[in-house]
Amino acid sequence: MPNVTLTFPGDINISCQIGDTAYYVPTTSLGGFDTSLNTNGETQQTIVEIGPISNIDHLNNIITCSPDLILTNTQPSTNDFIFFSKDNAVNMSSPTGYYAQVKFINNSKVKSEMFATACDVFESSK
Repeated sequence: MPNVTLTFPGDINISCQIGDTAYYVPTTSLGGFDTSLNTNGETQQTIVEIGPISNIDHLNNIITCSPDLILTNTQPSTNDFIFFSKDNAVNMSSPTGYYAQVKFINNSKVKSEMFATACDVFESSK
């Protein structure tokens, strides 16, 4: 299958990993996108799956996807909103053990402030 190469003008999100699934949403002329309900009360099908991410080049800001199907006339355009989702089978577990260590990284070029964080704590052994 042919690969889909996405080149970004800025940095790629640090949590984007190989194996995540890439999607895009066509944007409107006003700069947003719409996933509202249609007349039947169903969500409009504006979210388009590109495919699983097979390679990430953080140096050149390039993501390569290997779609299962060939995207014919549904290629993302320059102004479309590109996003990704994680595989729930891999990223749904909670930490186990006696302690956990967390490191927060801000890879932005502008000053940022974290307002809150949370932790899931449970007793795993007695």
